[in-house]
Parts: sequence; structure tokens; C-alpha cells
Amino acid sequence: MILGIGTDLANIDRIARTLDRFGDRFRHRVFTEAELAKAARRKDEAGTLAKRWAAKEACSKALGTGLAMGISWRDMAVTNLRSGQPVMHLTGWAADRLAAMTPPGHEAVVHVTLTDDHPWAQAFVVIEARPLRRDPPSPA
Repeated sequence: MILGIGTDLANIDRIARTLDRFGDRFRHRVFTEAELAKAARRKDEAGTLAKRWAAKEACSKALGTGLAMGISWRDMAVTNLRSGQPVMHLTGWAADRLAAMTPPGHEAVVHVTLTDDHPWAQAFVVIEARPLRRDPPSPA
């Protein structure tokens, strides 16, 4: 069952200007160390961070809060599997919100996809509740 859907479109040039203006203050307020390390290894740091910005916005919308009610930018983080597939990690208030919206007997799965086509970066987040697997009763 779908618990939430969110999307966001970010302007890469706007993120680049913000990085130029506020530098590390902006980087460390919004992004985790893992996200910053990935962006630093990329040719297009601003594009990499813009996609993660969009993912955080989209995730907050899928959680039903937007960036309000105590959620922190760093409570949401995007990493990548070896295949390149992005994965959303939630901590703090975002994780608490996710747990509260997950029905009993289910586990929450956060799906995220990212794309960019300069000057735009876009993200979609879908939060799914999957029934927990129940083992069949053992024979008597």
C-alpha cells in the first residue's frame, strides 16, 4: 500500500549560487557527510547536491509534513547502492514520522529516483507499506 508520494524540482544553478554564497555553512546545514563526500568526488558538485536537495524535499512531502513539524534536512540522506540506485535513509524525526505512519504488521520502504537535465534536478519519492512476512505455523 502507498503511504505517501512526493516530488520536487530544483534549479541546479540556484544551488550553485547558494554554494558560492554560503559555502560550508549551507553544505553542513543541509547535507550529511556521506552526501558531501559523494558530491566532492563528482565533476558537477552543484548538480549532485541539487538532486539530493530535491530528494529531501520530495521525501518530506511523502512524509506528509513538508519541511515543518521538526523535520531536519539532515534527517533525510541519499546514498547509492553499488549499482548506482539511490537509497533514502531516514533518522531522527523523519524516522519517527515514518514509523508513526506505518500500519501495524507492515514495514515501510522508501523508494527514491533522481534525474537531472541542466539546469534542472528532479526527485520522486514513494513510501510503501509492505506486509511483514509471516512464517507458516509449524506442523504439530
